Amino acid sequence: MILIPDDLRARLLANGAAETETDHHPVVKLFDPTGPATWLLSELDADGDTLFGLCDLGLGFPELGSVSLAELESVKGRLGLGIERDRYFKAEFGLCVYAEAARLSCHITEDERLLRQAAQALANSHSELPPDTAEPRR
Repeated sequence: MILIPDDLRARLLANGAAETETDHHPVVKLFDPTGPATWLLSELDADGDTLFGLCDLGLGFPELGSVSLAELESVKGRLGLGIERDRYFKAEFGLCVYAEAARLSCHITEDERLLRQAAQALANSHSELPPDTAEPRR
């Protein structure tokens, strides 16, 4: 199986090339079929190898970061199986919501209740920020 087909690669590249910082929805979900590792990826650098997203190796500490596509393609786990793409994954939220839900549950989750709770918590934290009252520098 091709991990990232051309249509998804184009979306990842477009997200990676965006001029403004945006909370993109994950484009692809990759996983180890024989272990707990999971990746929700939203961007691909112009180098065609460096992916950005939520990475969870199954150790209880999912984190936002970069991963090499070449390395993911080279992984052979138990039974000689490689990393696979979840062909049915469809992101409903931005990557920050998945990251917050993963922080709360210690693993990447698609549990709708947890994702909605994370989205609400993020919305509340942004609405409680004080306005920027700093005077402009001269």
